[in-house]
Amino acid sequence: MTSLIYNIRHYFEKHGFYVSSRLADKLGIRAKSVRLFFIYASFFTMGVGFIMYLILAFWLKLKDLVYTKRTSVFDL
Repeated sequence: MTSLIYNIRHYFEKHGFYVSSRLADKLGIRAKSVRLFFIYASFFTMGVGFIMYLILAFWLKLKDLVYTKRTSVFDL
């Protein structure tokens, strides 16, 4: 049972949006704490935490697309 949970967790961490890990790096805390915050916020606010997570994922994806690092001046 625990290996199934670890496999599911690994899948979502590998193919997810990296919102919690990027936010944790920015704040200087563990990603597990940020994930727990989103889970508790989703339970206590009837899904608003999940919606907030999806908005952050969308915003980070847009930010990555806009601020891509170019290797050369000629890559414009």
